Amino acid sequence: MEESGSATRKWEDLNTDMLVEIFQTFDISELTSRIAHVCSAWRLACCDPLLWKTLDLSALQSTFIRIPHVPPYVYVHSQSDKAVTQLLKIALNLSQGSIQTLIFRFNLYLSDEQLTYTAERCPLVKRVVMPAWNRIKETGICKAIKKWRHLESMTMPSIKNPPYLLEEISRNCENFSKLKIMGPFDMHFALPLVTYIPRLKVLSLRCSVIMRDALVTILDNLQDLEVLNISHCILIEARPPPLPQRVVMEIDPFIMNKANRLREFLVCMNDSCVMCQRARSDEGLMRWYQYEEGLWKSDEARSLSL
Repeated sequence: MEESGSATRKWEDLNTDMLVEIFQTFDISELTSRIAHVCSAWRLACCDPLLWKTLDLSALQSTFIRIPHVPPYVYVHSQSDKAVTQLLKIALNLSQGSIQTLIFRFNLYLSDEQLTYTAERCPLVKRVVMPAWNRIKETGICKAIKKWRHLESMTMPSIKNPPYLLEEISRNCENFSKLKIMGPFDMHFALPLVTYIPRLKVLSLRCSVIMRDALVTILDNLQDLEVLNISHCILIEARPPPLPQRVVMEIDPFIMNKANRLREFLVCMNDSCVMCQRARSDEGLMRWYQYEEGLWKSDEARSLSL
């Protein structure tokens, strides 16, 4: 029996700032697990912009089957798709347009509709870590980029046709300055990069295959570049026919001289380095799913690390 005159404290009477502080310890699955429906005070706290500066979906994976030789090369289970869509709807509704950093997992297979739905509700985004491209068409990517006018930084998986994407970024994202490419880098990528994003300041190509002529091209033409990360890469030199391509085992003085103007030129080509060994074993196409959880988020370029 309660003492005379004592007040019964209710959950909805908790200070909003205190609720927000508690909710900041929750992950995305907990934040979207109907706690906003407890009462109006909890919903108000759930919509606080402090909770939604970053939407981190890096733990969200698709349930899929690989289909070799047939685009988009994966089949995503319908229940997996529905679960992703439901989570996106709840999170984006609660965020109320506050998201500035958007992180997808490297092997989350979003559809065109899921990406554009997200982009339309994240107009203030400055940094995006993109999902796998397989199910996203060029039109879908372009629609998303057009919504991200404030975009400054992107981490992206390997893409088959980079020119259209880089051109779209050039047209719509005037503050764009940081790029991480998780895949091969050759002249097909280097030329549109220096053409459409000449003011790039930070570039990471870590754990990838890089063609030497592409590396020279960006060092010659990206005059605003400050940080270049080629750690754990396989550097390939193309030679005149009939000579085969060869793997470059160390950075030569010619490249070092061009890189001297950079604030940071991050290189690791060490036989004893575990990441270098893994990159060589995977032939520069990293199988991140085989390694420690979260390892794919790392980057020696601090502004691109997660």
